[in-house]
Order: sequence, then structure tokens, then C-alpha cells
Amino acid sequence: MSKNQNTFIKKQKAELKKRKQKDKLEKKLERKTQPKDGSLDNMIAYVDEFGNISATPPEPPVEKKFISNQSNQNRVKTNQNFKNHE
Repeated sequence: MSKNQNTFIKKQKAELKKRKQKDKLEKKLERKTQPKDGSLDNMIAYVDEFGNISATPPEPPVEKKFISNQSNQNRVKTNQNFKNHE
């Protein structure tokens, strides 16, 4: 009786192996038929100043123009005067 049981188990294992191979082949073919969307534009992620990740690029920072104050102008004048005295 054990011989019959062993052959039955072997047949079950063989069927299971064939089924797994068939499923694996079907999955492989399915992956190949799907369009690949691995372009560089889809892989880029942007990080904002707070550390949050987003798919859109951040807005360029606004450049602030510094208004020169009177003390900076005075320093330039004194440096020019110093050079003239030498």
C-alpha cells in the first residue's frame, strides 16, 4: 500500500510543479506585453525646502535685491579718499 501512496504523491508533486511553471510563464508573458513606462521623467522626484517629496518641480526662488544704505556708500567714499591720499 505504501508503494501506491508514494506514486500518488509523486504524481501530485509533478502536477503541482507543472502548474507552477505554467503560471510563471503566463506571468512572464503578461509582464512583457505591458508597456514599459520607465522613462527618466517618471522617475524624478523633487524635494522642497521643508523636505517634502513631490512630482512637480519647485518654483524658482525669488531673488531679493538689497537696497544699499547710506553707511555702505560712506564706506566706499572713505576708501576712495584713502586711496587718493597715498
